[in-house]
Amino acid sequence: MAALVGAIAVAAGWDWALVLVVYFASSSVLSRLGADRKARRTKSIVAKSGPRDGRQVFVNGGVFTAAAALALLMPHPAFLWRAVAAGALAAAAADTWATEIGTWIGGTPRSAWNWRRVAPGTSGGMTTAGTIAMLFGAAIIAIMVYVMKWGRGHAIAAAIGGLSGAVADTVIGATLQERRRCLGCGEHTERVVHSCGSRTRVERGIPGFGNDAVNFIATVVGGSIAFGAAQLLGR
Repeated sequence: MAALVGAIAVAAGWDWALVLVVYFASSSVLSRLGADRKARRTKSIVAKSGPRDGRQVFVNGGVFTAAAALALLMPHPAFLWRAVAAGALAAAAADTWATEIGTWIGGTPRSAWNWRRVAPGTSGGMTTAGTIAMLFGAAIIAIMVYVMKWGRGHAIAAAIGGLSGAVADTVIGATLQERRRCLGCGEHTERVVHSCGSRTRVERGIPGFGNDAVNFIATVVGGSIAFGAAQLLGR
C-alpha cells in the first residue's frame, strides 16, 4: 500500500513525493520515540500497535493519493488538488504528532467531549503536550508545502485544514467512535479482546466505527477545509 501511494505521488511530481516523505518519515520517527513507555501506557486500550498496516497507510494517505491522481488526470485546477492533498496530510500529521507525543510525554488525558479524565490512549483524549504537538504536526506539512513553492496560500490552507481535521478527529473519537467494556475486569477499551484475556462488548458509540474510520474522516475534513481556504486565499 505504501508503494502504491508513493508511486502515485512520484507520478504527480517530486514535490508531491517529498511532502509525502516528510509526513511518513516524521511519523515513523515519532512512533519509535519512547515506544516501550507508550506501549505500557496504552496496551489495555489501543486496538492496534506496532508498525502501520496497509489499512492505516490508506486511511492516512488515501485522500492525498486521490488528490495526486486527480492532479494527473485533470491538471486544471491543479492548485486546488494540491490544497486538498496538503490539508489531508496536515490533518494526518497533526493527529499522529498529538497521539505520539502526548502518549510519550504523559500527563492525564481529558475527554474532548466532557473534559473528564480518561485512560492514556483513549480516542478523543487530550493532553497539553499532545495539543502543542498537534500544532507542530500541521505546521511541518504547511512549511514543507511552502518550501516546495506551492504558494503561501497553500501553506496557510494546509495549516487551517490540518488543525480542523485533527480537531474533528478528536471530537469524533470522543463521541461517535465505538467504545467497548471488558466483560472480565470492567475496564473501558477499544480492543475486542482485552489485555486481561477477556472478551469485550460495545458499550457506546457506533458499532464497528473504529479508529481507522475516524482517521479517514479527519483527512477528508482536512482536505475539504483546505480546499475552501485555498479558493479564498488564492495561490
